Amino acid sequence: MQENVQQQRIPVKVYRSAGRITVAAPMPGLEPEDISVEVTGDNKLVLAGELRGALKGMKDLLLDEWSVGAYRRELDLPSPVNGEDANVTYGNGVLVVALPVAERTRPAKLSLAEIAPDRGAHFGNAGHAMLDQQASAQA
Repeated sequence: MQENVQQQRIPVKVYRSAGRITVAAPMPGLEPEDISVEVTGDNKLVLAGELRGALKGMKDLLLDEWSVGAYRRELDLPSPVNGEDANVTYGNGVLVVALPVAERTRPAKLSLAEIAPDRGAHFGNAGHAMLDQQASAQA
């Protein structure tokens, strides 16, 4: 049996709280450098990930109940957001994007940086302001 490799549509949960839109999406099996998050100028959030993990002929596949492959989801945001000040975390296979609500959408490509390798949590900020604050606090 050959492994089923196909692009997967990511299920999401979208929350609104005071001044923030938060999107949570399960994306198991990825490394932070394999995930891309983008806020577009037309007020969309694009989540994507490239999976490296197919066994590619290393073993005989006996049962295949889930597919492997790239993740992708594009969704309309319910209100304009400031992508430049967004925060992204990835831990235990779940990506969480916290987007400050704004008067107009500020597009950005968001990145992830490792903060706790033994915890599996990763943090990112498009403007890197939070990373600079963390570095200052640790110094």
